[in-house]
Amino acid sequence: MEDRIATDLDKTNRNESEIKIQPTVQHETNIEAGAVCPLCGDRGIVLNGDTAVPCSCMEKKRIVNSFKYARLSRELMNCRFEKFSLEYYRNTQQDQEDYLNAQKALKAAREFVKNVRTNPHEVGLLFTGSVGSGKTFLAASIANEILENNHKLLFLIVPDLLDELRATFSNKSENTEYDLLDIARTVPILILDDLGAHNYTEWSRNRIYSILNYRMNEQLPTVITTNLDFDEIDHYLGERTCSRLLQMCRIFRLSAPQDIRMQNYLKREGLKKDKK
Repeated sequence: MEDRIATDLDKTNRNESEIKIQPTVQHETNIEAGAVCPLCGDRGIVLNGDTAVPCSCMEKKRIVNSFKYARLSRELMNCRFEKFSLEYYRNTQQDQEDYLNAQKALKAAREFVKNVRTNPHEVGLLFTGSVGSGKTFLAASIANEILENNHKLLFLIVPDLLDELRATFSNKSENTEYDLLDIARTVPILILDDLGAHNYTEWSRNRIYSILNYRMNEQLPTVITTNLDFDEIDHYLGERTCSRLLQMCRIFRLSAPQDIRMQNYLKREGLKKDKK
């Protein structure tokens, strides 16, 4: 089944209004985190003649807040399509399958970003492949592009999500399990990273199924990364979840001749790649 398919979640109030990024105004300034804006003194407005207009720092703060809402880490905020290098996928041998598959995945990611701007029910994407094959980078590139186009999105790492759901059982937790699940179910665009070979229990499998089943029924776009093939997804998460992923997503396989993180490490340290 794998061979046939592989080629194809700060608690937030659910009534929170959409974050709006205001048009750029005349003045521009670069503000470090925690610094006071030199133009407006953090008042948020500046005078343009006799008229008060929004300071450019307000736009920047709104952008920052949208990324915080999305829960993107500092590292992932740097991911962009332009930095997704296909050179990582070139093989010294004649076989160019890795390269061609990466091209297809990148094209599909760009198309998803373009289409989801006008279609809130765009079919999602599932990137499968080995560790270090660029799946998370590509998913984060999608997230950054979408956020910059003023769409609401949530980027969740599956093990962290499950830990947060378990933490709701504690009396110290400010969140309820329902709150967290409802956010993941209903956010307009959801990215689930690292749906991997974790120690799933019946409880955790049901929670993942609940999120995916709701999103499938409501046709809400979902992007997923996993290092599992579909036989393994069936084994770890069950046939019901596996079937829903097929309906919700277009599937693309990413693989590289060598772990991309290892390739970057060797390049950074000035070491030669082992010839195989």
